[in-house]
Amino acid sequence: MVKLRLKRCGRKQRAVYQIVAIDVRFRREGRDLQKVGFYDPIKNQTYSNVPAILYFLEKGAQPTGTVHDISKKAEIFKEFRFNQTKFS
Repeated sequence: MVKLRLKRCGRKQRAVYQIVAIDVRFRREGRDLQKVGFYDPIKNQTYSNVPAILYFLEKGAQPTGTVHDISKKAEIFKEFRFNQTKFS
């Protein structure tokens, strides 16, 4: 099973996170399948590769709670639902 989760990077007391698609059996800093975004909680900046996120969601990937909230703010799920209704 694949999840969309945050992968911590940066230095001590200055964490930034990459949003990655990763197998649930791998640890947080383990080998990821693909990097699909970036999140900086201090500057409150987000970058998302929307086509890659939509691809993994269509394949059945489950976002974690935090990634779900970040994606919701970026309105990615609106595009996901739009794509589902368009092809159904």
